[in-house]
Amino acid sequence: MSLSVGTTAPDFTAKDTNGNTVNLSDFKGKTLILYFYPKDDTPGCTKEAQSFRDAYNEYQSKDIAVLGVSMDDEESHKKFTEKYNIPFPLLADSDGTLTKAYDVEGGGYAKRVTYVIDGDGKITQVYEGSNLKTDTHAADILAAMA
Repeated sequence: MSLSVGTTAPDFTAKDTNGNTVNLSDFKGKTLILYFYPKDDTPGCTKEAQSFRDAYNEYQSKDIAVLGVSMDDEESHKKFTEKYNIPFPLLADSDGTLTKAYDVEGGGYAKRVTYVIDGDGKITQVYEGSNLKTDTHAADILAAMA
């Protein structure tokens, strides 16, 4: 079971696609979409990343940050990012620390769960299971926030 709405998002420190260190505190005062997905360059995960890529300018115009997280390493993320022109950082969670902290561990991979985290670090929305359609996911979140 994923974390609940109203829960304080667990703090994290992770490396992104380019080896930069990213912390939850970097997004204080800003809405953050933190989406977990099973594996780079697989059909559902690619559709999901592309949905965020295609809506990214709208997210930026609303001052909303987007981070993808999987248990793939930085090199895998770099290839995935380059292949599909993904404009936002992907966090490498090779040891599963973030996956466990956010309660999305699926047995060696991250389950497909998205958290919307407000500027105070509280989870305001959770998407998983049947309420998460990979190809329209990013647009669905924007519509819910409107």
